[in-house]
Amino acid sequence: VQLQASGGGLVQAGGSLRLSCAASGFTLDYYGIGWFRQAPGKEREGVSCISPSGTVTYYEDSVKGRFTVSRDNAENTVYMQMNSLKPEDTAVYYCATGPCTTYYDIRRQNNYYIWGRGTLVTVSS
Repeated sequence: VQLQASGGGLVQAGGSLRLSCAASGFTLDYYGIGWFRQAPGKEREGVSCISPSGTVTYYEDSVKGRFTVSRDNAENTVYMQMNSLKPEDTAVYYCATGPCTTYYDIRRQNNYYIWGRGTLVTVSS
């Protein structure tokens, strides 16, 4: 049972990346998924989340309007499209299973319980 985040890389400011969060050993259908990031020297913070059905999403203010989270339960994968990237988006990005019923869920990391290995996103200025 594990999650794996992928799709990170080096991109110039203003560019785009799409991150994937793939599950193995279990199906994502019944799980909300949160995206989190940890920048160098900073604490990990919540970025976004999506409900099991995909009908509910929440975003941290700093990424609202630039990032879009979606899911394809048939592919057992959750995506996060990141546009208009900024140098301050540079971080290791993680996905995890957990609740996504209110905006505050992405600030309650302790409620997330299956964490994937992160993927590094580097945005150059």
